[in-house]
Amino acid sequence: MHVQDSRWSSAVASGATMSAASGGRPDGTRTTPLRVDAQRNLEHVLRAAREVFGELGYGAPMEDVARRARVGVGTVYRRFPSKDVLVRRIAEEETSRLTEQARAALGQEDEPWSALSRFLRTSVASGAGRLLPPQVLRVGVAEERALPEHARLPQQRTQPAGELRLVSEERVEDDGGAAELLDVVGQLVERARAAGELRADVSVSDVLLVIATAAPSLPDAAQQAAASARLLDILLEGLRSRPS
Repeated sequence: MHVQDSRWSSAVASGATMSAASGGRPDGTRTTPLRVDAQRNLEHVLRAAREVFGELGYGAPMEDVARRARVGVGTVYRRFPSKDVLVRRIAEEETSRLTEQARAALGQEDEPWSALSRFLRTSVASGAGRLLPPQVLRVGVAEERALPEHARLPQQRTQPAGELRLVSEERVEDDGGAAELLDVVGQLVERARAAGELRADVSVSDVLLVIATAAPSLPDAAQQAAASARLLDILLEGLRSRPS
């Protein structure tokens, strides 16, 4: 699993001029309809980006995305004028997908533990955990003060540079839906904890870490599914409260 940071703030500045010239907005969306072939290329690029970033992290070059999509790198840049724009697009889509999965579990499962475990299993099976954006895994003190108590991430959970970190000194101005995801997952965590099903020391950050680490990228799809399911079973046992 690779979770790598990206220079999010440069996306708008570097892409505005080229986006305007190509009939699009700085965020990679368009103001005019795409031709059929252009729409097909866009779908290929987005699918390839999910695969490449999921396997190699957000540090993977645009050339890798172009090769996987079987298009020229110029085609990728015409649609996404900078890598930051593409990264933001993928990260926001995956954050939205995880939020919807969390809402579905919250609304359709009566038992708190069943709701939490359903969310984790659905998220891991979808592979969205490999594409969690940095601002979800790296929330600073300022952001935590604005979140509900159950959605706060522990400040002490830090790791050396180059590894997955859950805290950042930088403030993320545009969270791309991260705050909403943290809030909904926080509700799942709070319900399971209040029911005595979840260990008292487990936080939202621990749940997101499970999602991020329980989706290994293996060349064989069947092996990947089996490995993910087995690893998640083990991690869920670690999260669950045990009678004293």
